[in-house]
Amino acid sequence: MEYDVVVGIEIHIELKTATKMFSSAPYAFKKASNTCVSEVDLALPGTLPCVNKEAVRKSIEACTALHLNIDPLVKFDRKNYYYTDLPKGYQITQQFHPIGRDGYVEIVKADGTKKKIRINRIHMEEDTAKQFHLHDETLIDYNRAGVPLIEIVSEPDLTSGEEAALYVEKLRQIMDYLGVSDVKMEEGSMRCDTNISIKEKGSKVFGTKVEIKNLNSIANIQTAVDYETKRQAELIEKGEEIVQETRRFDEKSQTTITMRKKEGSVDYKYFPEPNIFPIRLSDAFIKEVQDNMPELPEAKALRYEEEYGLSAYDISVLLANKALCLYYEDVMKEAKNAKTACNLLTSELVGVLTKANQTIEDNPISATNFAKLVNMLESNKISSKQAKEILPLMIDGKDPETIASEKGMEQLSDESAIIALVNEVLDENEQSIIDFKNGKTHAQGYLVGQVMKKSKGKANPKLAAQLVASELAKR
Repeated sequence: MEYDVVVGIEIHIELKTATKMFSSAPYAFKKASNTCVSEVDLALPGTLPCVNKEAVRKSIEACTALHLNIDPLVKFDRKNYYYTDLPKGYQITQQFHPIGRDGYVEIVKADGTKKKIRINRIHMEEDTAKQFHLHDETLIDYNRAGVPLIEIVSEPDLTSGEEAALYVEKLRQIMDYLGVSDVKMEEGSMRCDTNISIKEKGSKVFGTKVEIKNLNSIANIQTAVDYETKRQAELIEKGEEIVQETRRFDEKSQTTITMRKKEGSVDYKYFPEPNIFPIRLSDAFIKEVQDNMPELPEAKALRYEEEYGLSAYDISVLLANKALCLYYEDVMKEAKNAKTACNLLTSELVGVLTKANQTIEDNPISATNFAKLVNMLESNKISSKQAKEILPLMIDGKDPETIASEKGMEQLSDESAIIALVNEVLDENEQSIIDFKNGKTHAQGYLVGQVMKKSKGKANPKLAAQLVASELAKR
């Protein structure tokens, strides 16, 4: 039997603010446990929440980037349930009045086809504390309690693991470029839950939904969705029932495993948060936020194509890493050739940094020095081989021109000097000339190699090849 796969995704993203959603307590990842906590976070009697304005700003940016309609009336609700990581016994969220509704994001699949994935809503809320389960006890770190979150809820428009992974990656990239979050899945600042069901192909009746919680990488999302799809299909083929449940993805076995069964929807007894009065956002405030948003990846892609003339592939490589992208823009303030700069950056610098156990974020090579290297290569002062030799030596902050001078790497581009070398090589290799005249074209490449060898690698290779060709024609 053939099946349609139905996938919806809920993504929690921690907002990059200095303080928490409803308190003045600071938040930073990897701080000592229970050191970023206030009375409000611990829900001590008599404390009252106060809405973080910066969190609202970042939520508006997220809604705008994902084409959602923004609700200017900010209202919060209580989601009531008891769990040890929830100090108040309820969570402050936006059940009835999300800040944004009815948006979308467009993904591009491996075969080049585009697909629009609808986004149902974005709402603001607070995070819970973090639990550490030991063999006989549970420890709680309240540093995370009250951290600002937005939850992005998709419509069930995804139909495969590939689409799910592309969707999450696209959202991750957009939120990263906006600067609303670190979106580091491995640190928990971006967390993903997927809801998966299958139904008979063409049927309008949805199957039983299974939730997979807390997927922590793009690769795991794709693997988990594909595995769960296969698991559900096999159950149906055996005549067995699919149980509504929550499962987790086990990285070791690359399978999903039952966490808990669901008997039905939980009644959270939502009601309006009485301690936060509704807030009316002015049109001027929303416009000011939108007018000052950073440039988004799609806008950058268009600009790079028009301004720098880069190919779609080069643009995709740059945009895949925000830090790399921003470094490239700094380089292009002084570099003369966009393509040369892109090639040297993506194919050489990244490798040099990896070998030195460094990343583009802590890159010690200034954009000015890198641009100098690009310009030296572009003006034929050095060869591409010499550029590759110079680049690792720039890690210590050295100027490429100084390195080239110290190493005697200045490229020889004087035509008369190279012609003299060419004629020396031709005089010493009569057999190669005969081979060339007899149609053995590889002989020409050999002669160019001999010119480069005689010049100790300093001759301009393009000019050397041209002069070898012209001198061969005369013999």
